Amino acid sequence: MTIAALIVAAGRGTRAGTPGPKQYERIGGRSILARTLTTLGNTPRIDVLQVIIHPDDMAEYEAAIAETVGLTLLPPVMGGDTRALSVRSGLEALSGDAPDFVLIHDAARPFTPLATIDAVIDALLEGADGACPALPVVDALWTGSSTLDATRARDGLLRAQTPQGFPFPAIRAAHATRRQDAADDVAIARAAGLNVRATPGSEDNFKITTPADFERTERMLPPMDPRTGCGYDVHAFEPGTHVTLCGIDIPHTHSLKGHSDADVAMHTITDALFGAIGEGDIGQWFPPSDPLWKGAPSDTFLRKAVQRVAARGGRITHIDCTIICEQPKIGPHAPAMRARIAEICRLAEDRVSIKATTSERLGFTGREEGIAAIGTATVVLP
Repeated sequence: MTIAALIVAAGRGTRAGTPGPKQYERIGGRSILARTLTTLGNTPRIDVLQVIIHPDDMAEYEAAIAETVGLTLLPPVMGGDTRALSVRSGLEALSGDAPDFVLIHDAARPFTPLATIDAVIDALLEGADGACPALPVVDALWTGSSTLDATRARDGLLRAQTPQGFPFPAIRAAHATRRQDAADDVAIARAAGLNVRATPGSEDNFKITTPADFERTERMLPPMDPRTGCGYDVHAFEPGTHVTLCGIDIPHTHSLKGHSDADVAMHTITDALFGAIGEGDIGQWFPPSDPLWKGAPSDTFLRKAVQRVAARGGRITHIDCTIICEQPKIGPHAPAMRARIAEICRLAEDRVSIKATTSERLGFTGREEGIAAIGTATVVLP
């Protein structure tokens, strides 16, 4: 059984009063879309994530998914002029390897509780044609504009939320025959004769729509826990033709000796990240006694540390590494090294610092017997 989540992120969000589409605005340092994807991607019962975006938003989308380290996403689908057309495009994209069920979710609902998602999935597994989280209307209802003119009964009224879940073949067929836009996918399902079960919604599962909603999100965010980790590593020289630093091969009269590729700078950064989240060091995760890591590229180790930060719900905010050696000269290669670390850690380059110094001919680095590196990593955990 496969469950896919289809995230609708092609809207313009004009009521939000933001400079661009609201789903790419940042709250608590992360974009709304990244938070929504993280919520769904960390839901154990969801197997596939498919995002529908506006054709003009590819750059913003790429920046958002850079904040979702560890998640596997299908290539984005371009949306249409209406929500219904966008969802139809997403369903067609999923049809090549069709899931059993699909959950269709608004990108602007980043705080959906796991219990809300599970209730929708449970209803589908029990045989429902569809399921939608909903909340009863509890406020008095009136018609009017500048005055309250007449009451309306609120009995039986529900506020629909997402994710709205359906067996995949049924909702795909319903969308294929629908030619008009609709308020949501429940409306399309009902027009096709499907019965949709109401499941418990949540007040936390609100859709960010207006400027006031952004203020509400800031109040909902948990206190952030900034952490700093330190790393230090040393590797001796041995005969060779180059050294590898931050993933960049630099020509030299010697190479660095080590069980892996001996990238002393990348090892230092990896240890700093593990230290920031209190999860040991590179030797515990990748023991040098294990032949599996003989000659391994050090980005394997760094990517694991980055994944561990993401698994804790954290994000890396800054990397700083100083390489200590007399030779080779680091300066000409620092921009490429910085770009490589930024790419692996999913950071903007201005959040990565790679620099070098000598030890003024003192000690083993001064005698050109090897290279040392020290580094720090800053991580924010929820």
